[in-house]
Amino acid sequence: MPLPPLDNLVHIGQLKAEPPAQAEFDGLVRSGRVRLADAANVELSPESRFDLAYNAAHALSLAALRWHGYRSENRYQVFQCLTHTLGLEAVQWRVLNQAHRKRNLAEYEGDLDVDDALVEALVRATRTVAERVAALGPVDGAVP
Repeated sequence: MPLPPLDNLVHIGQLKAEPPAQAEFDGLVRSGRVRLADAANVELSPESRFDLAYNAAHALSLAALRWHGYRSENRYQVFQCLTHTLGLEAVQWRVLNQAHRKRNLAEYEGDLDVDDALVEALVRATRTVAERVAALGPVDGAVP
């Protein structure tokens, strides 16, 4: 499942090549799906929904990267690779990019400023990621 653009990132030390593991992939997908379902709960605060949706997007995006045999310790890079791992369109990637910037402001500066529109866009983008991850199938031909 190697991808030449991601192999280039391995060569410059931005990603690591590592054989995928079905159990890890399944755990990331399970975590992402649970968080995504919770993020859809409109009774939660926008901040909680944002946090759940962002972490769902990251888990599912990392699952896609791992399915292809790569690993990154950089959250932003996991999202950047979605163009190659899942064929994610730029409009959806930009939502994840904006969410990542908001998450960093909250995490490192204590400034979480999200609104319902961003949360809904993030949930929609994450659903797309979840659908595409589901279409990947078992890791390296493993039996599901």
